[in-house]
Amino acid sequence: MKKRLWLCLALLLLFVGRPIAIGLAPSATALRLADAGRALTKQKVVYDPAYFKIPYPNGDVPAGKGVCTDVVIRAYRKLGIDLQKDVHEDMRKNFGLYPKDWGRKTPDSNIDHRRVYNLMVFFKRKGTTKTNEKIPHAYLPGDLVCWNLSGNISHIGLVVNQKSADGKRYLIVHNIGRGQELADCLFSWKIIGHYTYKT
Repeated sequence: MKKRLWLCLALLLLFVGRPIAIGLAPSATALRLADAGRALTKQKVVYDPAYFKIPYPNGDVPAGKGVCTDVVIRAYRKLGIDLQKDVHEDMRKNFGLYPKDWGRKTPDSNIDHRRVYNLMVFFKRKGTTKTNEKIPHAYLPGDLVCWNLSGNISHIGLVVNQKSADGKRYLIVHNIGRGQELADCLFSWKIIGHYTYKT
């Protein structure tokens, strides 16, 4: 009994102070989100980072265009969750908490939700922050992962319910320039954010 108690205490101390939330299994909603992401890979999309004026709420860039954030936005929309609206509403009330890299003084519902650093602030505020460490089993279907590619270049993808060829980690649906694709790239770049939202 004492040995088990010491083991539990050691494990607790190991994770104290880390922004970590590791579930035993993904929820049904997380699996639906992952399935929605995989379905997006069947649609032909050309990488296009251009600014588009889109409707609000439930606006989307043209169907054949998009960037990495649009993969996440479109997957959530298949679940009836509008990140455009959610992010815009939070930015209207808390604009000072969001990055000022874009040179804007007010929120813009056309583009704010399509920026990785904005999504990171939003998911940290409204979702659950998980570990950034290279622990394969900590990244579950339905999780959102953000990377730093180099310099100030950021990227985001969605963890889906399909394993890598060696069975060690889940695959990612993302768009890094070749359209909405499935890839074994979880640990390909420096992870700077790992979240769940409404799953």
